[in-house]
Amino acid sequence: MNTTESPSYYNDLEKMSVNDLLTNINKEDQTVPQAIAKIIPDIEILIERIVEKMKTGGRLFYTGAGTSGRLGIVDASECPPTYGVPQGMVIGLIAGGDQAIRKAVEFAEDDPEQGWKDLLSYDINENDVVIGIAASGRTPYVIGAVQKARAKGLVTGCITCNLSSKLAEAAEFPIEIVVGPEFVTGSTRMKSGTAQKLVLNMISTTTMVKLGKVRGNKMVDMQLSNDKLVDRGTKMIMQEIDIEYDEAQKLLLTHGSVRKAVDAKRGKG
Repeated sequence: MNTTESPSYYNDLEKMSVNDLLTNINKEDQTVPQAIAKIIPDIEILIERIVEKMKTGGRLFYTGAGTSGRLGIVDASECPPTYGVPQGMVIGLIAGGDQAIRKAVEFAEDDPEQGWKDLLSYDINENDVVIGIAASGRTPYVIGAVQKARAKGLVTGCITCNLSSKLAEAAEFPIEIVVGPEFVTGSTRMKSGTAQKLVLNMISTTTMVKLGKVRGNKMVDMQLSNDKLVDRGTKMIMQEIDIEYDEAQKLLLTHGSVRKAVDAKRGKG
C-alpha cells in the first residue's frame, strides 16, 4: 500500500472535540517541513537545472491533476505579479483544463496521452522544464506528460509523496516527500498538499532569486497591480534611498518598478 493511502494514526475522529481535532491536525502538519528537510539536496539539483534552462529563455511547466494541479497553477500564477516576469514564463496545467480548477472533471487524470497534448499546445521544446505533481505518483495524465517530455530531451522533475512511484521513475530529477499517512485516511489535500505547496514555494522563489528578480530581500520587480502594492513599493524605495513618501511614490509611478525607480534616483537609469 502507498504511504499516502495508509490508515491514519488517529481513529474515531468523529468522537474528538474540536480542540482535539485541531491539535492533532496541527501535530501532523508539523512533520511536513521535517520531511522536506531530508530531501533538500534533491530539490537543489532540480532548481539548478531550472535556472540554467530559464537563463537561456526556457520556461517552467507544472502539470498535475486535482489538488496537485491546482497547487501548480497557484504557484505559476503568482510569479508574474510577485517578480515581474512575463506571463507564460511559468505555466501551470491541470488535467481537465481550466474548468478543473474549480470543479473536478471526471476521469480527466486517467488519460496518459492528454498531458503531453496539453504541453504541445504551448509549443514546448527542449529549452523548457516539466515538473509533474502527483501525491500518489501514479496519475496517468502526469506520468504520460513527464515520460514524453523526458523522451524528447527536456529536463523533467516531479513532486510526489510516495517512494518508488511510476512518476518518480519517469522523471529525471524526482522529489519524493514522504509525509506519512494523512490525518483523514487518503486525504492528500492535507499533509501531502502542504508538502507540495512548500516545495513549489522553494522552487519558484529560489529560481527567481537566482534569475535576479530579488534585490537584497525585496521584490523589486513586482507588478503595481493595486494600491497595497503601490504602497509597499513606495516604502521599499524609502528604505532603500532614504527619501520621503511622496517623492518615493512619484518615482515609483513614473518608472513602474522599485528597481527602476531606485536606479533612476541613483543615476543608473
